[in-house]
Amino acid sequence: MEAINLNRLAYFAAVVEAGSFTRAAERLGITKTVVSQQVARLEQDVKTSLLLRTTRRVEPTEAGRQLHARCMTILREAEAAFDELAQTNAQPVGVLRVTAPNDYGTATIAPLAARFCRAYPACRVDLMLSDTRIDLIANQIDLSIRAGWLADSSLQARRIGSFKQFLVAAPDLARSLSPAEPEDLSDLPFIANAALKEPLVWRFARGEHDRRTVRMKLGLTINATPAVLEATLAGAGMSILPDFALGGHMAAGRLVPVLPGWALPSGGIHAVYPAARFRPPKVTRFVEMLAQAGKADVGT
Repeated sequence: MEAINLNRLAYFAAVVEAGSFTRAAERLGITKTVVSQQVARLEQDVKTSLLLRTTRRVEPTEAGRQLHARCMTILREAEAAFDELAQTNAQPVGVLRVTAPNDYGTATIAPLAARFCRAYPACRVDLMLSDTRIDLIANQIDLSIRAGWLADSSLQARRIGSFKQFLVAAPDLARSLSPAEPEDLSDLPFIANAALKEPLVWRFARGEHDRRTVRMKLGLTINATPAVLEATLAGAGMSILPDFALGGHMAAGRLVPVLPGWALPSGGIHAVYPAARFRPPKVTRFVEMLAQAGKADVGT
């Protein structure tokens, strides 16, 4: 059999839904004659009667109902493909509302947002930095950048990078503490990041099999990572910080690793958005730029 003309499927579906050739023609913006001819040719193509025509209404036959169910899937997929292509070719416009943690947002997202606005002048970025999770739906947020470990939810996510964590201290404090094992940390001064789910409980690993869980001493507690960094630099205690928050402080010797033979869990950087079949170009282009930035960081 020759290939089916998709227009004929669309005309047939319109007739079934409207229950009339006349109303289907009005909906499609063409003449009733064209609709009737195209449906008749579709019946010739499939060699089956698809419609029962009466003086009052047009009803599908059993074969017509089966074809209608199938052709609606085909037409929706075709429409979706065209929509996706149109969005791919479209330029970002409008306001992009983004949330990110204070530390990663300051170090990475803010400069990326500036680049994005230069690249797409018809688009504006509204960047909100917060270490507290924000309801994306209620606050009409297009995109959330989250560092760490994602909880199950109805949101969709794309991993765009990763980070390492380090237990660090100011050099003078590190020399005075000198812990030998993770268990030694539980009585030492520690700066807890209250923005974390478990700011005092940490899991250390050495090799493949040696795992230790330590509960740090409750001391100074701060709810924003940049402030935790500043307090650590000032020598108020040890703290655990992600590599993107440390900047050049370790390379410059302003902070030194504590228990360098032990590793802390690595985490992921994710772009999180409300569930949707297609995303506006402003979202997809921003995420692509962020993913490329993440790849560049890995390569350096």
